[in-house]
Amino acid sequence: MLGGRLGRGIIGAIAAVAVAAIAPASASAISYAPVDQPGPPLSVPQAQLDGSLLCTGNVTNAPRAPVLLVPGTGGDPAQNYAWSWEPALNDLGIPWCALTLPDHTQGDIQIAGEYVVNAIRTMYVRAGRRISIIGHSQGGMLPRWAFRFWPDTRSMVDDDIGFAASNHGTSAAGPACALGCSPADWQQSDKAEFIKALNSYQETFPGISYTEVYTHTDEVVTPNSDDTGSSSVHGGGGEITNVAIQQVCPLDLSEHLALGTQDNTAYALAIDALSHPGPAIPSNVSQSVCTDLLMPGIDKTTYAADAASAALGFAQNVAGAPQVTAEPPLRCYVTASCPASGQVAAKRAKCKRHKRIPSAQVSKRHRCRKHRNRG
Repeated sequence: MLGGRLGRGIIGAIAAVAVAAIAPASASAISYAPVDQPGPPLSVPQAQLDGSLLCTGNVTNAPRAPVLLVPGTGGDPAQNYAWSWEPALNDLGIPWCALTLPDHTQGDIQIAGEYVVNAIRTMYVRAGRRISIIGHSQGGMLPRWAFRFWPDTRSMVDDDIGFAASNHGTSAAGPACALGCSPADWQQSDKAEFIKALNSYQETFPGISYTEVYTHTDEVVTPNSDDTGSSSVHGGGGEITNVAIQQVCPLDLSEHLALGTQDNTAYALAIDALSHPGPAIPSNVSQSVCTDLLMPGIDKTTYAADAASAALGFAQNVAGAPQVTAEPPLRCYVTASCPASGQVAAKRAKCKRHKRIPSAQVSKRHRCRKHRNRG
């Protein structure tokens, strides 16, 4: 019991450091890409995408759906999953892959989305079956960006399980980003253009089972007082369970970071979702889970040191986050406004001609850089 309180205190303190105080993005009417529009080519080099994915050997020809673990903002698998979820899945014989994202999951989420797309495709082919996903905070929301803008990934995923997912951003907005925030922090404001695009037209898709687990004590992704809050999803297709851990264990006070790294109630709900067709069924979870704060997979003899190491890692990652002064612009595929391939080729050819022009034409060469299609 004491160890659980210690861990929640350490992790809660770091979560408070990591919360983004985000200024609102400018409002404008935007026409988004249709939900059935094929996704764009991935812009990240393939070797870089592949190098970000660490998998257990039994993912190949997996006897059951392997799980993709996606970390939250400021985290890597080492902080989010290595000391809890990875050993827990090993104990259950569930194959898994863990994804490491650029800038400790603090860069442009649109780029991070490409890593998730590649991970889904890679695991699906390697396993020879549909996969499941577990993600915390940004990592709980991020797969939905892949589903929204790369439709081919939808048929590759069985369960999508989010812990305190920032599905509708956070209302924990304030003046701090006036001096700069990480790209991912800007994009997770409840007023961000990214969040509007993520939820455009429909939030869920047929064939995927969505389990969104949240906590009433979340101090980072807010509001989350009920199923109208940030983490819950609604409509569009697929089966959906939105559930607060307090609906199962009323005295479970785990906050944002503890929910996705060590909470036993969240673990029980996720494992239930993985154990049968459809999302989690809260009534399936025994009340006995409420007597232990820590999920299986955690070594209680080293828990205090493991939790402290994870908290320190989060803090160091957050301290070194890239800083920008505004939300990254939406990429052209989001609004179906990317130039046709012929137009891109013509612009590139024109740019090559500009390279042969004397220095007086530098401004034109500068403009050519803008012609490069970044997807």
